[in-house]
Parts: sequence; C-alpha cells; structure tokens
Amino acid sequence: MKPTRSMLFVPGHRKGWAEKAVNSGADAVILDLEDSVPFDMKAETRHMVAETIADLHRNHPDVGVYVRLNALETGMMGDDLEVVAVEGCNGFLPPKTYGARDVISAEALVDHYERRNNVTPGSLEFVLSLETAQAYADCENMIKASPRCATLFAGTARDADVSRSIGFDFTPDGFETLYLRSRAVLATRAAGKDFPIVGLWQDLKDIDGAWKFARDNKTLGFRGMVAIHPSHIAIANEVFTPTESEVVFYRGMIEAFEAGLERGLAAVSYEGMHIDLAHVKTAKQVIGLHDALKSRVN
Repeated sequence: MKPTRSMLFVPGHRKGWAEKAVNSGADAVILDLEDSVPFDMKAETRHMVAETIADLHRNHPDVGVYVRLNALETGMMGDDLEVVAVEGCNGFLPPKTYGARDVISAEALVDHYERRNNVTPGSLEFVLSLETAQAYADCENMIKASPRCATLFAGTARDADVSRSIGFDFTPDGFETLYLRSRAVLATRAAGKDFPIVGLWQDLKDIDGAWKFARDNKTLGFRGMVAIHPSHIAIANEVFTPTESEVVFYRGMIEAFEAGLERGLAAVSYEGMHIDLAHVKTAKQVIGLHDALKSRVN
C-alpha cells in the first residue's frame, strides 16, 4: 500500500463527487457500493463506479482508488466484483467481516474476477474494515489470512455498525475504543504492514474535534484516516505528514550518530538525549515517509 494519509468515502452513484474528492487533496478515494447506495440503484451504480475508476486512473494516476463492496452475507459481492474488479482499481474494503474465513472467501472471489477481467494478478488489495466484535477479536488472523491484505481500517464511529456490535457508548475522547484501536495498530504492524488506518469523525461542525481525533490517533500509531467529508482531508494530510521541524531534527540525529561512528562511538548525545542505532532507525523511517509523501504530492 502506498503511503496514505487520507481516504475519502464517495457514494458510488454521485456523479462528479470523486473529482471533488481528488480536488480536496485526498490521497485515496473509497467509491461506495454499500450503505450509501439505495438497494434499487446497486446494479447501475456498479457501472458508474467502473467508469469513475477508469476516469481517475486516467486523470489522477497517483490517487488511490478503492471500492467498498457489499458484504459477503448479502450475496452481492460477486456481482460487484464482476463489474468493478478492473485495472485502475487499487483494491477493496470488504465490509462487515467476522473473521479470517471471510477474508479467504473474499479473496477467492477477487482471484476469480481478477483473472476473468484480465487484471494484473495479485494487484487488487484489501483494506480490511473492522466493523464487528468478531472482526476485532480476530483481526490478527484476518490481516494474515491473505497476501492481498494491505492494512486494517479501525472504524469506531458513533452509532455505527461497530458500536452496535460491541455495545460501547461513543465519546469524543475515545477511551471506550482505545483498546480496539490499539489492537488494530498492533495487529497491522505485527503483520509487517506500515499504514494502519483509523476513522472516522462524524461531527462535521466540530472541526476542533476532528483535529484532536487525528492527532490522538497519530500518537497511537495510525498513519492515516478515513473521512466522510472533504473538510477533514486537509486535517488528515497535515497531521499524518512529518513536519519540517521533525525532518530537521531527525536529519541532525543521523548526522550526529554518523559523526560519532567516525570517532569510534556507537552511542552519542544529541539534543540532550542518548541516541544509538535504534534511534537512528526511527529517524530514517520518519525521513523516508516524509520523502515518499513529498514525491507523491509533487
């Protein structure tokens, strides 16, 4: 998965909204075939989404394009994939999963339609959306169930599927979901994946709350955020991008360490702190992320 600070949901049947999402600065768009699309519009929306994928791939090749499918239990996931598993799509959000078995089932469907639609083998990845108690309880196995699994998306929205499934009462401070979000970060990183994703902030009037939500989750280890409104994209992009002052600090750390090595020292003092190779590895990771994001924007 490419470095992704922001992903914006776009109802699949809303013409022109994907272009607006790109103009908002979103690193990736999620074209929705599930809850935001009326049942009697599912079939025509699949073809609209396929057209949108082609347009985005042609006009904005650096923007990630994902599709939220209908859940396995609806019997419509295969119908979705037949139309939208096409070149230009980066992957899928399989919703309302209940464990590793669902990932394997979704993988089998994608294998079939990827081959049938002449898509590059193995190119369509999964952003696994954790929306049920069962999914959170099995997230460590889910992310390892298929090589298509790129990351976990820890959804903890108010009054949504996960809050109903687990039974927590949402609060802006998020103490009730701290364990859930921490578990998702740990499972993602333990599986060797770099970009755990969190979401989403629903109160569109509370911009300060959106900033706090993003910052708190960055502190926890998340590297990107799903949004439902373009006004949250700039927030996510700023929060999840290393700042210039951080880059200066970590470049200085590397220089100080390398100067120490020339003097035969494997540990040195930098800005009043003890640093050694472990700290330098972190510094290089931060700078690498900064450079990757900068090249993506440019």
